[in-house]
Amino acid sequence: MSNGRVVKISGPLVIAEGMDGSKMFDVVRVGKAKLIGEIIEMRGDKASIQVYEETSGLKPGEDVVSSGYPLSAELGPGLIEGIFDGIQRPLRDIAEIAGSFISRGIDVVSLDRNKKWHFHPVKKPGDHVVPGDVIGTVQETSIVEHKIMIPYGIEGELVEINEGDYTIIEPVGKIRVKSGEIKDVIMLQKWPVRKGRPYKSKLAPEEPMITGQRIIDTFFPVAKGGTACVPGPFGSGKTVVQHQLAKWADAEIVVYVGCGERGNEMTDVLMEFPQLKDPKSGEALMKRTVLIANTSNMPVAAREASIYTAITIAEYFRDMGYSVALMADSTSRWAEALREMSGRLEEMPGEEGYPAYLSSRLAEFYERAGKVICLGDDDRKGALTVVGAVSPPGGDLSEPVVQATLKIVKVFWGLDSNLAYKRHFPAINWLLSYSLYLDKIGECIEKSGAEGWMKLTRDAMKVLHEESELNEIVRLVGIDSLSQEDKHTLESSRSLREDYLHQNAFDDIDTYTSIKKQYKILKLIMDFYSLGQKAIKNGVPFDKIASLPIRNEISRAKYIPENNIEKIDEMDLSLRQEIEDLMEGRV
Repeated sequence: MSNGRVVKISGPLVIAEGMDGSKMFDVVRVGKAKLIGEIIEMRGDKASIQVYEETSGLKPGEDVVSSGYPLSAELGPGLIEGIFDGIQRPLRDIAEIAGSFISRGIDVVSLDRNKKWHFHPVKKPGDHVVPGDVIGTVQETSIVEHKIMIPYGIEGELVEINEGDYTIIEPVGKIRVKSGEIKDVIMLQKWPVRKGRPYKSKLAPEEPMITGQRIIDTFFPVAKGGTACVPGPFGSGKTVVQHQLAKWADAEIVVYVGCGERGNEMTDVLMEFPQLKDPKSGEALMKRTVLIANTSNMPVAAREASIYTAITIAEYFRDMGYSVALMADSTSRWAEALREMSGRLEEMPGEEGYPAYLSSRLAEFYERAGKVICLGDDDRKGALTVVGAVSPPGGDLSEPVVQATLKIVKVFWGLDSNLAYKRHFPAINWLLSYSLYLDKIGECIEKSGAEGWMKLTRDAMKVLHEESELNEIVRLVGIDSLSQEDKHTLESSRSLREDYLHQNAFDDIDTYTSIKKQYKILKLIMDFYSLGQKAIKNGVPFDKIASLPIRNEISRAKYIPENNIEKIDEMDLSLRQEIEDLMEGRV
């Protein structure tokens, strides 16, 4: 440890001298209150320290003590169902000690050292183990089996391993390393948050992460191990989209980080998630969720660290072979924290005052996503999917954080304030958004039984684009100038928008739609479009097609429960019969 003293204080930035022997990113304790901070710049024996707590009352001359270690996350049983702040302090424990607000200088361990977990070994004495090998399991919650892995950098012969109840710091086994030294194996690991966890190799993300949100799964899907961003103006539903993904996405573990979000929104998450039922297991959703809450009234410097803490925890579960989804809400607030610290360091500002390294920092974060073959002897596969919300001022998609993010991510869900004002949610603009995983995921969905899925989605998107062009004509010369076919295209497009893309997050049935149900509803609407066009070509007036009784049933198809979706097939048969009756002149 090296000791120095404070010479300058500028908000969360503290300059200390006499810090010889300290390294970049070392964690330090500042002043009498022992405020936690991190060294972000070294010049000679002077260190610039980013303090993660309120610095009011701190005076020049006070001591600064370096721990000699970088900011690290504690990884082990006890993470699931945990609620932590940006530097992984457990908020429940802090609330018991300090009440509703975090006291400065509070020193609480991230994971409980006293709780005992039942360790079940899967290796035996004499086995040769390498980093990443699973040596045993702990049933952390009723949903999550926590796999205890050999830490990175340790390899050798397992000389002892025992089943039983242990705390995370008690040895569950012993390893003889190459030097002959015997090392204890405990369930707790630590990992520097700014450094990505290692893996054997990276795989191409091709398997879809099913979200149950129709506009996403159909037109702009994200792959397991992929990256996506949700930019949009205030009130357009970014947070609700991320909540929906956290609730329903096809991921075994969810890490949700509220980075600079309003306190009431994080309260909604904290109140709602324990009440929600996981659709697969029927258990509470919190039993596979980790929450990082760094609200807008918490110190700005801890906001900068929060997304690194979150992604390190997410990588740890990925290394167990799980599919993990990380929701970051929002990276704009994180970028603002970067800008504030950069300004206090008197660095040369880039565009709109953001630091020149904004793009590279964003890339470092998103590049930690991916589908990988994990370390260890069993070649297990894990996936980490990252979805970041971006909150551009005034909804301006040309601002630096959005543009830097779009250069990195492969899925763009552009939220539109005009759709939000029309109460169309999710307010994802289908003319602006895109997904670079579309073809690979389409092939995967077709193999799972949705025959003709890719053609169906392409045809549906073509109808939506045609509607946009026809609306321009309608604005100029009125709807009466359109042909019968064009009027039917507009009606089919309206059905796609209102009966398919519009989805009610607060309706028990409509909040989630399986791929099978999505396929059946989309096919029903596109059959209405194609059969209607055929009927018009055979002389049937558009008005008669628009007034078919089946139209009302199509509009209610999304409210059919998952266990009764065969009814949609019956509706498709009724549609065909009604169109045929029109063409034969029986109606």
